[in-house]
Amino acid sequence: MKFSYKFLAVCCATLALTSCKDVLDKTDLSSTSGDLIFKDSTLSQMNLDYIYDQNLPTGIATLGPSTPSVTSLTDESFGESKLLEGTLLVNEVSDFGTALSATNNYGKIRVINMFLSDVKNGSLPQATKNKLRGQAQFFRAWRYFDLVRLYGGVPLVLTPLAAVGVEARDAAFLPRNTTAESFAQIVKDLDSTIASVPGKWASSADWGRITKGAAAALKGRVLMTAASPQFNPSDDQTKWQAAYDANKQAYDLLTANGYGLHASFDQLWFQEVNNPEAVFLTGYNTSTGDQTKKNNGYDNATRPSYNGTGGGSNQPSWEMVKAFPMLDGKKPTESTKYAYTDQLFYKNRDPRFDKTIAYNGVTWPLNGNTANKVWTYFAGGKTVEAKASNTGFYARKAINPTAAIGDVQYSGTDWIEIRFAEVLLNLAESAVGVNKLDEAYTQLKAVRKRAGLEAGTDGLYGLKANMSRTELFDAILYERQIEFAFEGKRFWDLRRWKLIEKTLNGTRRTGVTINLKTTGVPADFATTRDNVSLDLAYTNYFTLVFKQLDTKYAINWKPEYYFFAIPQTAIDNNPKLIQNTTWGGAFDPLK
Repeated sequence: MKFSYKFLAVCCATLALTSCKDVLDKTDLSSTSGDLIFKDSTLSQMNLDYIYDQNLPTGIATLGPSTPSVTSLTDESFGESKLLEGTLLVNEVSDFGTALSATNNYGKIRVINMFLSDVKNGSLPQATKNKLRGQAQFFRAWRYFDLVRLYGGVPLVLTPLAAVGVEARDAAFLPRNTTAESFAQIVKDLDSTIASVPGKWASSADWGRITKGAAAALKGRVLMTAASPQFNPSDDQTKWQAAYDANKQAYDLLTANGYGLHASFDQLWFQEVNNPEAVFLTGYNTSTGDQTKKNNGYDNATRPSYNGTGGGSNQPSWEMVKAFPMLDGKKPTESTKYAYTDQLFYKNRDPRFDKTIAYNGVTWPLNGNTANKVWTYFAGGKTVEAKASNTGFYARKAINPTAAIGDVQYSGTDWIEIRFAEVLLNLAESAVGVNKLDEAYTQLKAVRKRAGLEAGTDGLYGLKANMSRTELFDAILYERQIEFAFEGKRFWDLRRWKLIEKTLNGTRRTGVTINLKTTGVPADFATTRDNVSLDLAYTNYFTLVFKQLDTKYAINWKPEYYFFAIPQTAIDNNPKLIQNTTWGGAFDPLK
């Protein structure tokens, strides 16, 4: 990422002093007025960059401080949670914000609203104002979407509220807007962004700034959520049409500006400027300096532990491992060309399998070692790893293979929140919603072709011919599960389709312990294993033992979790807030 939101706002302000002497000469920075700041384009831009820094997604999301990453709330991975245990309390999804804080959703919205107001009232040229405001409106839409998909309709605060006095306090007691009104405001902000920002920024120094296509893609995601069963249980076709129109607009804007699928499914994470797949992203750098450092923590947290680095998080479950298709695009239980067995689970799989899942014996270039092999087996009851994988597997997506051990903690790999592949699959899903089934096939085939699946004699890349609307919806959700594994999308997909109970309830996720046999194994296996055929090793030397990861409870997601409770502490602070009907209140989140 190239532009200045990589740096902390304080650092930005300090660095800018030398170039803004005409504005800041002999000025007390602690009390600088908005009138002074927002007649200078450099200072206005620094304020906008602070909004970027505060609002860009930092990786796989959580649902507040008491919940794990959303990857752990699905069949992708494993993590204990009150949501899956079925014991969630009313205050425990606290993204709503229950205190005065600059870091909760409404605290961030306040900063955005102040920026929008000050830019509007400033003396910059109108075209500059529009461009600045358009980017800020994107992030206000982003914040409100985060709230609405959790709770349903929320109070829409679109201007800075006064902060002091009894009257100001009373004016801040706002009721919840309806869910429909909330979605409409999100769309309105994104439409303003689309009208105000470029389709592609001219300078590489602006790589990562919000574009027309990014705003349209988020609009497509928002309206597809609004059309999904969570918000649209009656399958209202007007909602699917709105979603289709938005995703078609995103596709058209992005392709017109040079966006498209990256040639490589795994290497797409490591190209920054002019990466055709990166629609909406968070930029990171490799700096070790305290004032300029903005490193990506996902890489170090996810890779296996080696010499004190790597946390081994986001470990794939056996359910995720088995989910991948075979090389012909058919599910393991459906392929007639490639036989599947649990013992040789890695053979003839979708090419995305090896690029997403690291398993015992796989060659995985890591820490600068291009010949590195990962071994996760147990010998004599003891792991051969410094720290054993709990599931037997690791996620390898977006892990930089060339980073040296000492540099891993300073990873600069950008996090891509919206990829062009998502735009294609969003368009496919919304096309199915309006019965444009052939168009859905087109987008699905494009994603599968890039993945490297065999086209087959029918050119369908393993897709069933002549699928019904219901079958195509299922096929797209399945494709999303594979394509976006460990990108934080699976939880939201299952939730908006209200499929968490069907997918998880009553089950316990599974891991694998791979044991080295006690007989028939060469005495020097530990030193020669890198040169042994993997098929031979798995057939003759290893046994697979399956274990339950959810040991404390069977999963028990409850229907009321499709709209979380407004925290009671927020209601205590604002008597005009009404609780959701599913949590004992009178507010209907479907209206």
